[in-house]
Amino acid sequence: MTFNFEEELKKLPKEPGVYIMRDDKDVILYVGKAVNLHNRVRSYFRENIGRGPMIDKMVSLIARFEYIVTDSELEALVLENNLIKENSPKYNTLLKDDKTYPYIKVTVGEEYPRIQFSRTMKKDRSKYFGPYTSAAAVKDTIELLNKLYCLRTCNRSLPRDIGLERPCLNYHIKQCFAPCQGYIDKERYRQQVDQALEFLNGNYNMILKDLETKMKAAAKELDFEAAASYRDLYNSVRQVAQKQKITDSAGEDKDIIALYQDEREAVVQVFFVRDGKLIGREHYYMTQVSDDKAEILENFVKQFYAGTPFIPRELMLQYEIGDRELIEKWLAQRKGGRVYLRVPKIGSKEKLVELAAQNAKHILEQDRERLKREEGRTIGAVKEIAGLLGLPRIERMEAFDISNINGFENVGSMIVFEKGRPKPSDYRKFRIKTVSGPDDYACMREVLTRRFRHGMEESRELEEKELDQRYGSFTRFPDLLMMDGGRGQVNIALSVLEELDIHIPVCGMVKDDNHRTRGLYFNNVELPIDTHSEGFKLITRVQDEAHRFAIEYHRSLRSKAQVRSVLDDIPGVGPARRKALMRHFRSIEEIKAASVEEMAAIPELNTRAAEEIYRFFRKKEQE
Repeated sequence: MTFNFEEELKKLPKEPGVYIMRDDKDVILYVGKAVNLHNRVRSYFRENIGRGPMIDKMVSLIARFEYIVTDSELEALVLENNLIKENSPKYNTLLKDDKTYPYIKVTVGEEYPRIQFSRTMKKDRSKYFGPYTSAAAVKDTIELLNKLYCLRTCNRSLPRDIGLERPCLNYHIKQCFAPCQGYIDKERYRQQVDQALEFLNGNYNMILKDLETKMKAAAKELDFEAAASYRDLYNSVRQVAQKQKITDSAGEDKDIIALYQDEREAVVQVFFVRDGKLIGREHYYMTQVSDDKAEILENFVKQFYAGTPFIPRELMLQYEIGDRELIEKWLAQRKGGRVYLRVPKIGSKEKLVELAAQNAKHILEQDRERLKREEGRTIGAVKEIAGLLGLPRIERMEAFDISNINGFENVGSMIVFEKGRPKPSDYRKFRIKTVSGPDDYACMREVLTRRFRHGMEESRELEEKELDQRYGSFTRFPDLLMMDGGRGQVNIALSVLEELDIHIPVCGMVKDDNHRTRGLYFNNVELPIDTHSEGFKLITRVQDEAHRFAIEYHRSLRSKAQVRSVLDDIPGVGPARRKALMRHFRSIEEIKAASVEEMAAIPELNTRAAEEIYRFFRKKEQE
């Protein structure tokens, strides 16, 4: 049915809610929220009122719209966030972020608490510190604290399991007081945990004094090993302490947020301040951005803090954003306490926001240069190869290789490069079925035939079922076939394609006497190529990747063949009995020496099987 815009616009309610714009293929173009759906949605369909070229383009693609009424604007905000995150609409400003940030978790709800690494923050009576930007730093800190305070790292349920098992290695190397054995009482263990909490709260002075006292006492008693251990811990704590930069004497939690934008995207820089200390920074990309920096910042705040488990008391922003009071209310609900959005104008806070903006600019400029270099290595290299071969365009390249040892376990590999980058999800392995012996040409013919026939059959099946082509792994054919070799391999590929009536350009990656790539064989001519060019480097990468993938597959099959035991040759001995024999006797030699009665005592075997095994090895000895 045709969507009647005039009629549907009249039906819009004057209530808060979320609206969804769709194109003629029913793909979501845009998701937005409104205090008044009637006024907001109708505004898109008025004459051009300076909305900008991106929104105008989006409006021209709208085939229909739908809406969801909510009880409040706050509910609309939450629903809008969820729909944007789930659907990633083309015309919404999107946060490109798949990071999860590490926390240090102290399980204070347990009788004998532990310090753990966590990427989620739950309401489980534990105490969390973070988020931190470096997982490695978090792991180092946890290791230091466990070593410093001799806390347990095991998963035993204490005090229930006290004394049930032997103490672990950490006790023997003096890195755990072994509460699992009752060697330390609950009160003293809690004191160790409290000191660790002091450390995590940034109170290092008392710890440093304590370590210095112990180090001097150990040295005075000539216990130089203990003194050296205390010295190393002392230096580790000092190093951690020096990394913390005081940013606020009030000791509050806050995030400092600023951005820098170019014509295509924006980078948002966030400084994380916890307990008055700058613990790290992180940057985030925003795509499909408008020219309105405040709008970009608003979209970032909504999308980022919808997903992060920790929300600080204050967000210091570069620009005043729309819906500030509504967003504060939403954040307060998520946090369970007041949250303030502030735009500092003077003083040290304004300087911090400015510093964050400078960092964002630096990151975007750095990445622009990196992306330019990467584009030269990938898309630029592909264009160079297309120009050398006289092809209008190349997007997908497939390369094939054969691997065997004197015809043993012939295998083939297919690797895929798209836009100059490997696409491992499309790689395929082939175990040769029709060729025995070392015949690379015949093996290649089988591999190519199976690949393209499978693709043709898959395409027909998908068309019959009216499924999207992406559901078939072989349906997409390459723009260029790259064969590992010269004329012979190219001719095999061309003959297979001719038999199947498929038209794909084929080139061979020719190597010299030293097995180094020297050029491309195409249309019965070997084309030289500049060995210093990006195109040549890409050809080498494709060739090396095809060879690596085939070799690894062949190696895995050889390994499986080598794992095959002499026990597999014994009638009546399958995988279960083989495992039982090896578990019981530990080696083939012990099995050979065992009596029928000893083998028959194994639950998985019976007397008949034991006799068969015994006779097998006696016969082997006679041979």
